[in-house]
Amino acid sequence: MFDWLHGLWQAFVSIPHLGLYLTLGWVAYFIGLGGWIVLQKREPVATISWLISLAALPYLGFLIYYVFGPQRIRRQRLRRGRARAALPPPPEGLNPSAEAVELARVVQATTRLPPTTASRVDLLIDGGGKYPALLEAVARARHRVHLEYYIYEPDATGTALRDALIERAKAGVEVRLLLDAIGAGKVNRRFLQPLLDAGGEVAWFHPMRLRWFWKRPWLNLRSHRKIVVIDDAIGFTGGMNVTDEQDERLRSDAYRDLHLRLEGDVVRALQLVFIEDWTYATNQPPLAMPEGPSTPGSIATQVVVSGPDSSWEAIHRAHVSAIHAARRRAWLVTPYFVPGEAARMALTSAALGGLDVRLLVPKLSDSRLVTFAARSYFDELLAAGVKIYEYGPRLLHTKALLCDDEFAIIGSANFDHRSFRLNFEVSVMFADKALASRLETLIEHECNDCVPVKDDRDRPLWRARLPEALARLVSPLL
Repeated sequence: MFDWLHGLWQAFVSIPHLGLYLTLGWVAYFIGLGGWIVLQKREPVATISWLISLAALPYLGFLIYYVFGPQRIRRQRLRRGRARAALPPPPEGLNPSAEAVELARVVQATTRLPPTTASRVDLLIDGGGKYPALLEAVARARHRVHLEYYIYEPDATGTALRDALIERAKAGVEVRLLLDAIGAGKVNRRFLQPLLDAGGEVAWFHPMRLRWFWKRPWLNLRSHRKIVVIDDAIGFTGGMNVTDEQDERLRSDAYRDLHLRLEGDVVRALQLVFIEDWTYATNQPPLAMPEGPSTPGSIATQVVVSGPDSSWEAIHRAHVSAIHAARRRAWLVTPYFVPGEAARMALTSAALGGLDVRLLVPKLSDSRLVTFAARSYFDELLAAGVKIYEYGPRLLHTKALLCDDEFAIIGSANFDHRSFRLNFEVSVMFADKALASRLETLIEHECNDCVPVKDDRDRPLWRARLPEALARLVSPLL
């Protein structure tokens, strides 16, 4: 076999004018692929990064971009349904600030999800706060349970939730479970079969479609959403998946995280987001939205969704707009910090303007490349007056923004390009002083457990400055 390959190679290198042909082929490849990338009209830095990276990988670069490059998903028909959905308007008398009203208008214009209210909001800290509350709510379900998760592990936590769903399905409750095909890749048919046998339904978001080789794969476009809706009355969303890695009762190194338990009209908006995703994943007729009287509450809320099916980057826009609108403080908590120019300018401008700007990130994330990329922005932020805290020893996985005394965003989106542009994400925006106060207490507690990052920190060339600089070069692609 090796003799045959050697002979084939000799025949190839003996082709007359081979260098010229390879050069012309590379030029044609680069012009064709480069034109394709440029026509995407992405951020210039990201476009140039793709062009430089792929120019160094002749021919193979086409395959890389074809699989991992940015794509647009067309779900216009589903999104248009939001305008007709039975989402009740918020009641009179909430009197949010002018800044909150403007932000609500921006979100509604970019998502078609109007402002609404919640009658109750619980901040669930870590798996010990979330999982018991979730299992209790599932056990009390009487009509239907809808779940959508990015990561679902077939471990003790995943098995406990599956068994709770099986019990409800046997009792006649409609159970639908939507899992991301990559994030929940460890879940197999054997694990799900008891739920299917009990009458539950399972669907996969963006499964691999290698059979249709002429279609670009969805490998890079994931549903990062975490949504649970029970009887159209109780909702869960936030940063936590279903895994032992996020339960401190089972693992001492479990993620530090934040989740939400919601009641009130806001749950209908979460239900609508789930129905859209379920309809998209299954290609079935849309499920019926809940009917009946609304249950208005005193907490002004608004669901914010974003993904590659929209060019508005609604969650990104909401974060940047909120920071610009802040008058006293802007506190950001995120496990992945890879800001674009707009977000970086918003944070530094707020700090330069005298606001209390804080950034809370993990000391080490689960991606060393992302950790280095995040730290590459620290010098600029510190020079502007941003206070930076690195949390440890556990991995901080909370995603939250607190501005002034009433405004907060909590959800699944990280503060990076992937969450803002590639992933399907969901967050909840609040304009409520009591909830903001609870979030303030939580963030202050986390900051007290951190050592602030200083300008004069030790930064060796080979272990810090050079890796950070190199990671920053590819940060638009992360």
